[in-house]
Amino acid sequence: MVIRNLIAGLILFGALFFGCASAPRPGYSVETLPEYDAMFCKTEGWTGADGAYTLSLADDVTLWLYSDTWVGDVVDGKHKDATMINNTIALQRGKDPAKASVKFFWQTAKDGKPVAFIRPADETGWFWIFDGIVADGKLYLFLMQIIKTGENGVFGFKHVGMWLGEVQNPYDDPLAWRIRQYKIPYGRYSKDGNLFFGSAVMRDGDFVYIYGADEDWSKGMSGRSMIVARVPYKKIADFEQWRFYSDGRWLPDMTGISRLFNGTATEYSVCYQPTIKQYATVYTENGMSKNIMMRLSPTPIGPWGLAHKVFECPEAEWHKTYFCYAAKAHPEISEQNELIVTYVCNSSDFWKMAADASIYRPRFLKIKFGVQAK
Repeated sequence: MVIRNLIAGLILFGALFFGCASAPRPGYSVETLPEYDAMFCKTEGWTGADGAYTLSLADDVTLWLYSDTWVGDVVDGKHKDATMINNTIALQRGKDPAKASVKFFWQTAKDGKPVAFIRPADETGWFWIFDGIVADGKLYLFLMQIIKTGENGVFGFKHVGMWLGEVQNPYDDPLAWRIRQYKIPYGRYSKDGNLFFGSAVMRDGDFVYIYGADEDWSKGMSGRSMIVARVPYKKIADFEQWRFYSDGRWLPDMTGISRLFNGTATEYSVCYQPTIKQYATVYTENGMSKNIMMRLSPTPIGPWGLAHKVFECPEAEWHKTYFCYAAKAHPEISEQNELIVTYVCNSSDFWKMAADASIYRPRFLKIKFGVQAK
């Protein structure tokens, strides 16, 4: 481990010394993917959700993880006889949107009404499902615990904790999953800004890197920074094995954890892009914006280069109450030289969102590397 830390430190120093933190714009093009949009444009059952993380369960099976979800019908472009539940999942079989199938899952209450796929073991609030990973035959899901604040409007909630869901049998029917829940002991939750882990998860070598956010609201919307912990691949649920990146060292105490760059989002993605031999993070600028950003790094921990604006979400201009967020990449469904990216458009007016079923579902883009933009 000492040698690995030394090598990582030398790479990080070299990248900073030789200017990788201000590397020129890589060659890439960006296009929309209407064929993928159509896969998730449903008029009955699951009809929209935000979140939209993915991970691979097999070569041709992709698990989708959603947060708040519409279940019901869409009639004349509006949600009708519908309810919103706090999370759902889906299994996509195949990667070609012309041939792939998607099946959605949620739980059903005794009265027959749909309810969230997974609910907190302590019966407090609800979960939004963040990123996850399969390790040693088990599926691990990072679960953001949310409660209501009593305030009116779509932002009347607050974040109070993170849990780790451990699925013992992830290859069985999801409705038969056996899930253990462990409260993650690391974090901070306050009116001045939260600190938490689970925004993005990536395996690299013998370690799983667990990215998160450290929020400082005294700096406004740009006051959210990327942070990272790591844990041996087969020890994810052993919290004593977690180590936190702090100024070139991996420490057992998260006090002094390094803020890798500012202006990130609550949810984002990190993955290795082999075409350009760089790690890429994709996120919505400051968490809510029409701008989807990408930064690159030679290592999983940085230095993260300048932010490249890869796309402006047009839906943000459709109505004065609309906003875009939740941008992230999906290497599980991408070719080697590309990244498929999703984002979501929502409205600060719940009833406006309910009346427009063309929003509040994943929208798809493709970033293709090794080419110049048209």
